[in-house]
Amino acid sequence: MKTPLSKLRQSIDDVDGQIARLLNKRAELALSVGKSKNLAATAGAGKAVYVPSREKEVLKKVKAASRVSKGKLSGESLEAIYCEIISACRNLDTPNKIAFLGPWATFSHQAAIKNFGSSGFFIPTATAGEALKEVESGRADFAVVPVENSNEGSVNGTLDILVETELKICAEISLKIEQSFLVKDQKVQPLRIYSHSHALAQCQTWLARNYPDAELIPVSSTAEAAKKASKESSAAAVASEAAGKIYKLFVLQKGIQDNRENFTRFFVVGKILTKPTGKDKTSLVFIVKDKVGALYNILGVFNKNKVNLTKIESRPTKKKAWEYMFFVDIEGHIDDAKIVKTLGELKKHLTFIKTLGSYPKA
Repeated sequence: MKTPLSKLRQSIDDVDGQIARLLNKRAELALSVGKSKNLAATAGAGKAVYVPSREKEVLKKVKAASRVSKGKLSGESLEAIYCEIISACRNLDTPNKIAFLGPWATFSHQAAIKNFGSSGFFIPTATAGEALKEVESGRADFAVVPVENSNEGSVNGTLDILVETELKICAEISLKIEQSFLVKDQKVQPLRIYSHSHALAQCQTWLARNYPDAELIPVSSTAEAAKKASKESSAAAVASEAAGKIYKLFVLQKGIQDNRENFTRFFVVGKILTKPTGKDKTSLVFIVKDKVGALYNILGVFNKNKVNLTKIESRPTKKKAWEYMFFVDIEGHIDDAKIVKTLGELKKHLTFIKTLGSYPKA
């Protein structure tokens, strides 16, 4: 006679069997969609295996269905599960190749997995610029690069290369950042602490309080810091716990960042144009005419057309002394009627304007 526990386990086994059958059915449908895209590409309509707007729609519907049925899983948990399901189905035919700012276990790598799932083919690069070159050359389909931290501001190198490339931003990723203090030998006092300059700045209070005499050495990424610390017994790294696992380091302390609300924003950059979802952003860069009130007039155009600016900042053009580019994020898609109207009105105040991409909000 079965016990209540054995009956429950049998019910779980039955549900697992149903899930497996449905997942395989979904995979078959995904392959059929892929064949349809191949036919469309042959007919000249183009092909895009990764469609951010469609994936956003799928996740929205799944979470809505869960709410209606009063499901026990949180929206965040469902999104993580479905990201892997979508990833596995998307990569059944030809896996997406994703370049990212490496090495392995950087926050860029974690952001790439969060967005694309773990079924893709990931390519680490030494710089954000190299990641974009992988896409430009066709060796990768997409690049994932950091663009802004909630505490330390923009990653200026990324902004500069986005101006020069013909690639487009097709998605954004928001990743919560938790820094850990990693060492090779727990018994040795660290003399040097490696990390990315942003990470060192994010953890400066904790580092000053606990290791005031250690030398802080900026490197290209937090994962590179972990790699270096793994080769020196008297060194430490500020990096992710994931990096510690890869490079076999001990985690002396988790969550050492000064601000617990620490997020980094990443762009997914590729050759596709993302369709409107109804909740989109558009990133622009422009240069204003050199005359009194030029920037004031531009802000007036956005205000008149009720276009919300979520970000504006300036960077030197590096081509002419005291000439600046303005990077702007606005709510809406480049195909929205009021955005089209706004950009048309802006042009008379500008010497240069470029759309970096329209994409679903993270």
